[in-house]
Amino acid sequence: MDTTLLEVLVYQRDHHIDGNVYKACQCDFAYNSNHIEGSTLTHDQTVQIFDRAVFSGTAKVDDIVETRNHFSAFDQMLDSWDAPLDTDYLCGLHRTLKEGTSDAGNPMMAVGSFKRLSNVIGGAASDVETAAPTDVPGLVDALVCAYEDQASHTFDDIVRFHWGFERIHPFSDGNGRVGRLVMFKECLRAGLTPFIITEDLRGYYLRGLREYERTPGYLTDTCGFAQDRFEEGYMPLAREFASEMRAIGMDGSHDDGERKGRRRGGIHR
Repeated sequence: MDTTLLEVLVYQRDHHIDGNVYKACQCDFAYNSNHIEGSTLTHDQTVQIFDRAVFSGTAKVDDIVETRNHFSAFDQMLDSWDAPLDTDYLCGLHRTLKEGTSDAGNPMMAVGSFKRLSNVIGGAASDVETAAPTDVPGLVDALVCAYEDQASHTFDDIVRFHWGFERIHPFSDGNGRVGRLVMFKECLRAGLTPFIITEDLRGYYLRGLREYERTPGYLTDTCGFAQDRFEEGYMPLAREFASEMRAIGMDGSHDDGERKGRRRGGIHR
């Protein structure tokens, strides 16, 4: 299994390496995932919060808190990259993302627990209906059990799990951000190149979620395009850094042939 990216991310985090792939992943992931959900922070403000925990300009308090929380959730994901998925894991990520927000003080929003009220994907009554609150525990359990029963996971499996999770929409808020963090984690776990759904892909991504049952290729292709971008934009930095790690005698060498063969589990589009 290729763990080059994981090793580089963890090393750069733990050794406070600035201006490389860990910081880029943190800031780009938090900015885009939050912006897809309506955050008003700019990318520059997101970077400022990451660097100094302060920023210039104005923004909603919850946007600031959720940005800092996303940084924490990303680290939580890195530290548990090989953990099996279960209800506790999903709820733990949700709790980290929403801690300290206005939702956290509202029992109806059930931060860190499953939703108490019905909701939809996309925020409009005409959009995709999701699972009833009473059905959520059983549906999530069935989803993760079916996924974990597989001996290994391909790119398609991870995208399909994401659709299943978003179709249930188990939390009152934050479902998309939890789901996209889980996709990143599961790509690391499977030895595949992970990806970040960027704001410019939002329309394609939401269409993919809505149309998955009829045309799964919409979502698969959108995630695949994001994966190609990640491969081109982030992986050269990670491989260069890993090469320098090897040059000074650190463990973490991986064969390039294995890496290329595992990128998308042999999936072609």
